[in-house]
Amino acid sequence: MSGMLGFVGMGLMGLPMAKRLLAAGHRVKVWNRTAQKCAPAAEAGAVLAASAADCARDAPVVFMSLTDTKAVEAAVFGPGGIADGIPRDAVLVDFSSMAPEATRAFASRLLAERGAHWLDAPVSGGVPGAEAGTLAVMAGGDAAAFARAEPFVRAMAQRFTLMGPSGAGQTTKLCNQVIVGSLMCVLAEATRLATNAGIEAARLPEALAGGWADSKPMQICVPRMVAGTYDPPLGHAYTMLKDLDTARALAVQKGSPLPLAGLAAETFRTLIAREGEEADALRIFALTEPQKGRSGT
Repeated sequence: MSGMLGFVGMGLMGLPMAKRLLAAGHRVKVWNRTAQKCAPAAEAGAVLAASAADCARDAPVVFMSLTDTKAVEAAVFGPGGIADGIPRDAVLVDFSSMAPEATRAFASRLLAERGAHWLDAPVSGGVPGAEAGTLAVMAGGDAAAFARAEPFVRAMAQRFTLMGPSGAGQTTKLCNQVIVGSLMCVLAEATRLATNAGIEAARLPEALAGGWADSKPMQICVPRMVAGTYDPPLGHAYTMLKDLDTARALAVQKGSPLPLAGLAAETFRTLIAREGEEADALRIFALTEPQKGRSGT
């Protein structure tokens, strides 16, 4: 194998992650369905691939960051997909989020058809974490494949944890999203309460730092909500809703109640109905705005 890494998916997360690999001195070949999204990676030194198969060809490790299960299946098993080019015994590291059973099915298929290994490795930390290389990556799959991918993932992440066999990374990410999605909604409510009550909502992170209400979402999300800073987006509302719906489906299978996550999912569904799928997830703060024209009686 050539030693050049492959990276499929130059979206909000994939692009800064690929740039981290390049900055660490790795040679990287990139591909995206919408070709122009690869331009910033090329400017940073990446090689442009003609197809997903070309991106994976001769690569010991291939990375992938896509929006959902359908996109992953097309990029890997569709015509000209990763499976057409990935070498035997290579490792495919999938940073996308999807249902654990889908990951297990894809991993089994890739191993049977190509002799390549699949690590499900969804991430947490959003675009700021991708840019800073401070992501938390939770993995599922073979321990040997994990060990081979780890030196490269460490260029993009602060933590890379093997949680168990195939699908374990996706299950861990769903737990993460239950917490983060619900917390975003709570932070929006608290920030609006502070605003309506006449205190400086922008100082909540400072005032609550170190206390039990403190968290990374508190420190990052509240200032963005107050300032109305949504460009670049922290993450799309569609992505959060997709993950919350997947968590709820898994919860039904396992008999695990998720009442608060259910409320969060419906909040994000309302946001999408109002502003579209690509609205920043933090626009849930806008849903708490007082209605204009109400009489107050």
